[in-house]
Amino acid sequence: MDSSDVSDNIQAIRRDVVSGVIDTHLPPGSIDEVWDIPGLEESIERDLAQRLPIAEWLKQDEGIDEDALRPKILAEIETTYTGKENVAGAEVMRHFEKAILLQTLDAHWKEHLAAMDHLRQGIHLRGYAQKNPKQEYKRESFTLFSELLDSIKRDSIRVLSHVQVRREDPIEEEQRLRQEAEALAARMQFQHDEAPGLEQPQLLGEEIDVALATAPVRNEQKLGRNELCYCGSGKKFKHCHGQIQ
Repeated sequence: MDSSDVSDNIQAIRRDVVSGVIDTHLPPGSIDEVWDIPGLEESIERDLAQRLPIAEWLKQDEGIDEDALRPKILAEIETTYTGKENVAGAEVMRHFEKAILLQTLDAHWKEHLAAMDHLRQGIHLRGYAQKNPKQEYKRESFTLFSELLDSIKRDSIRVLSHVQVRREDPIEEEQRLRQEAEALAARMQFQHDEAPGLEQPQLLGEEIDVALATAPVRNEQKLGRNELCYCGSGKKFKHCHGQIQ
């Protein structure tokens, strides 16, 4: 995994996965009467994201056998993957392949450690069945490790097969980026209310009137302390509003 180019590993893994899918529906060394062609087409489409007309191939060439069918299926799948690489670029695909392989390895390795810990905690119970716990642990741990490798291979190729690669035209990409920038600038633009100017005298007058109306009114009248209070109470000013608090 120290190398940035894992394409050879991916190619070898893809061959193993394709061979395993074919073996499930076309048992090695079997006759064509026991072949499950519809199941094979469905599995290839589900796991490898490719629809292959295998039944049509067999109708067109009735003499085709298992040894000829296997490389034909693998060649079609590899051709499709090469097309993705041509669109995305070899460097991009190399980084993507390594990232997918590492991510898949990390996820399944955690599950494998949990399974091994569970096996270790309960392996001593095999002694009650007259079995050697140590031998049972070796046998089952090897089985778990084999399943780990199969899962890593299968899931890595499944992701790489299903990924869709699309490259935009440079002019269209530039136009899209410009539109996104303009839309972002429009959302970030602040809206300011316009201040009333000289061309709005009526509004200014209204504001002044309101200010004058709400201003406190001061009583400028000067009264003597013995005169009647201005409030109309009939009392002298000194005993009413002029009373010293």
